[in-house]
Amino acid sequence: MSDDHTRVRDFFTARAADWDNRFPDDGPAYRAAASELGLRPGDRVLDAGCGTGRALPALRDAVGPSGVVLGVDLTPAMLEAATRAGRHREGQLLLADVTRLPLRGASLDAVFGAGLISHLPDPAQNLRELRRVVRPGGTLTLFHPIGRAALAARQGRQITPDDLRAEANLGPLLAGSGWRLTSYLDEDARFLALAVRQD
Repeated sequence: MSDDHTRVRDFFTARAADWDNRFPDDGPAYRAAASELGLRPGDRVLDAGCGTGRALPALRDAVGPSGVVLGVDLTPAMLEAATRAGRHREGQLLLADVTRLPLRGASLDAVFGAGLISHLPDPAQNLRELRRVVRPGGTLTLFHPIGRAALAARQGRQITPDDLRAEANLGPLLAGSGWRLTSYLDEDARFLALAVRQD
C-alpha cells in the first residue's frame, strides 16, 4: 500500500465510528447531488470512496430494484460503519481501491464521488481509471456537502489557487482524463461538478 493510501486509511479509520454523527444534516445534500446524475431505473452506478454509504439510499432509489449500486472504499472501518447503519441493503459494499477498481471496462452508467478528489494520490490517472469503468456518455459527479470556501473555513485554512476543485483547474484536469465538465456549482451549501465521459 502506498504512503498516500496509508494516510487516507489512517485518517478515515480514526473517524469512522462517529463520522455520521459529526455531519448529521448532510442527508438532503447527498440526495440532491445523487439526483443530478440523471440515473434511470436499471442503471449501474458506483459510489467511489463511499465512506459510510450516505449516498447509497438515494442512488438505490434512482436506479430502482433492477439497477446495480456499488459502494467502494479503501477503509474497512468506514464500510463497517456503513453496514451498522444498514446501508449495505442499498448496494454491494466492496473493500477496494478506486485507483485500481476490480470492475470491467465500460460496465457502469455513472460514478458518484463525494469528497473524493482531494484524497486521490494521482488525480489525473485516477480520473482515467474512473473513466475506464464508465460507458461512453456516462457521467461522473464530484460532490461535497459544503462549498470550497466553507470547507476551507471549517479546516482553518484559505483556498489556494492550486485547489483542484476550482473550476479553472478542474475543467482541464477532467478534460485531460477523458471527461468533459458539463456543470459546475460552488456555493456555501454544496460543491457539485458534473462531467460526461468522452470517447
